[in-house]
Order: sequence, then structure tokens, then C-alpha cells
Amino acid sequence: MKKIVKHEIQAMILDAAFIIEIRELITEARNAVVKNVDYIQVHTCFEIGRRIVEHEQKGSSRAQYGKQLIIELSISLAAEFGTGFSERNLRNMRKFYLVYQERFKQIWQMPSAKLTRAQQGKILPTPLIQTDKMPCAFKLSWSQYIFLIGIKDEDVRSFYEIEAACNGWTLPELVRQFNSGLYERLALSRDKDGIRKLAKEGQAIAKPEDLLKEPYVLEFLGIDEKARYSESELESAIIDKLEDFLLELGKGFLFEARQKRFTFDEEHFFVDLVFYNRLLKCYVLIDLKIGKIKHQDIGQMQMYVNYFDRHVKTKEEGSTIGIILCRKNREAMVEITLPKDANIHAKEYRLYLPSKEELKHKLLAWTKDEDV
Repeated sequence: MKKIVKHEIQAMILDAAFIIEIRELITEARNAVVKNVDYIQVHTCFEIGRRIVEHEQKGSSRAQYGKQLIIELSISLAAEFGTGFSERNLRNMRKFYLVYQERFKQIWQMPSAKLTRAQQGKILPTPLIQTDKMPCAFKLSWSQYIFLIGIKDEDVRSFYEIEAACNGWTLPELVRQFNSGLYERLALSRDKDGIRKLAKEGQAIAKPEDLLKEPYVLEFLGIDEKARYSESELESAIIDKLEDFLLELGKGFLFEARQKRFTFDEEHFFVDLVFYNRLLKCYVLIDLKIGKIKHQDIGQMQMYVNYFDRHVKTKEEGSTIGIILCRKNREAMVEITLPKDANIHAKEYRLYLPSKEELKHKLLAWTKDEDV
């Protein structure tokens, strides 16, 4: 009797595991369908935009002709397919093609895209959207591309497209990163070759300096710039918004601890925030300062980094990185205090979204100084 009961329990466990497996399969399939629907929509919009432009080129060269074409096309399509084909949306499709028309040439230049003229005259077939042999020409949603085509600078647009695709950003995340001047903030921590790579490759993490931004933007904490707050309150706000803070830090960051204690020479020390970067395979220590950085702050971080390098990290892991987040950096003092190869960096933070024009101006001035 006991054996029968035991057998029935095992069967129930197996059934539960089986159900979980099937559920996961269905969930993955549905997610894949949603993604493919996005891909199909984007490619369809691209093709509609191409047809509009090509039809305009065959007709009158006057701007009024193109305007009237879109009006009449919108009336015809909206009557059959609904509001998704308003004049505004059709203008976006036209602009989408004009901004990304080089992609069309790239698609047909791929070895696996050798189609007949009849096939090329049709909307891109579903198999061309994403296969093992042919990568997807567009990897974001239509709403994200509508936002991207509003970015005039081609290099900046390319950077945000790559980063959004690689990091799986939603539209609000993409907008937030753009509004925070992520491209400019990363560029200010790089040389000219590094800036060119940002546009072509996105944020590639190969060395500690690739993680850095200038400044870090913490507007999501909801702290008033003019309000009084302590370092512990700043730390608590970051922990409460840890997901947003990890997004701001960038790629590959994992949170390990706050107020990480270690004991040295019978005295206790506490590191504000400890992270691990899986791309560089190293610890990243963050110390928070609400005022100007001081000489002793640098010495304290140097001790923290030395301790982790000598007593915490393994031989296979990279050197520990120390970042002092402060309201006001003093670059000259930091430079003269630390050796050139030190893995310690002082970076300013902002509690509000910085002016993009100010960041662009600083970047332009910085690149001119490098040319001298």
C-alpha cells in the first residue's frame, strides 16, 4: 500500500514538472510571436515608406504632389485597415525609409538574399525577417524607430539603436537614456577612436575605462537638487531604486552588498556599495560623497581597492575598480594624488537630467582640445 502511494506521489511530481515544461514552451513561443509581429510591422512600414518615395519619384517633383499622395493613401488605407495608417504614420514610414534606406541595399547585397525580381518587388517575406543565415535588418519595435528617426545625428542615432537592441531597452528606457545624454556622457570618457567605436559598436566593455560616464545621472531617485540630504539617505534612495541604478551603471553589473564590512588591523571599514561586473570579471566599489571630493576620500578608496585585490578577488578575476561618486569632482587633485595606472575614478553625479546642449558643447570643446 505504501509503495502504491509513493508511486502516485512521484507521478504527481512528474506531472507538475511536465506541466511547468509545457508552460515554459508556450510562454517562449508567445514571446517569439510578439517579437516576430514587431519585426514584421517594422519591415512592412519600411516597405510602405519605400513605395511612397519611389512613387513620388515617378510622379511630380513638387512637394504638393507628395503631400496629396499621402493624404489620399491615408484615406484609402484607413478605411480598410484602421487608424494605424493616418497621414502622420505614413509620413513617419516615409521618413523611416529615407533615414534607413541604406539598410535596403545591405539586405539585397547579402548572399542569402538572392531573390528573383518578382520577389524583390513584394514586401519582404517573413523568412527574410530573421533566420540563422540572415540577421534581422531591424531589431527594435516600430515605436522605438519612430523615436530614433527624430535624432538628426547619424552617429548618435546608430549608438542608441545598437544599445537598445543589445540591452533590450523598452521605449521609456530608450527615451530616458537619450534624455540623459548617455552618448555624450560616455563619449566624454573616451578618446576620438573610442567615440567613433560608440557609433559603430555601441558601448563595448573591454577595459575599466569603458564603464565610466561623465556625469552619472540619478534623476530617478526623486531627490531635490536643492534639498539637504545625507550620504546614508542617498545610499538608501539608490537601494530603493536599484534596478534603475543598475541601468544607469551600464552593462554587466550585478549588485552584491551595501555597507560591506571588512576588518583590517582590528578596525572595521565599510564600503558603501559593492557590485560585480561579469563582463570584466571584477569587483566595482562605489563610495558616495554629497560634496566636493577630498584628498582623504581618494586615500580611503585606495585602501578599499587594495584590500579587495589582496584578500577578496581570485587569481582569475580582474583588478578591483573604485568609483567615487561626488557632487563636485576636482580632477587636478585626483590626477596628482593617484598613480597613472590606478583603477580609481572620481565621477560627478547629477540629480536632474543634464542639458544635452551643455553636454554637446563640452564634448565639442573636449575634442577640439585633443586636436591641439
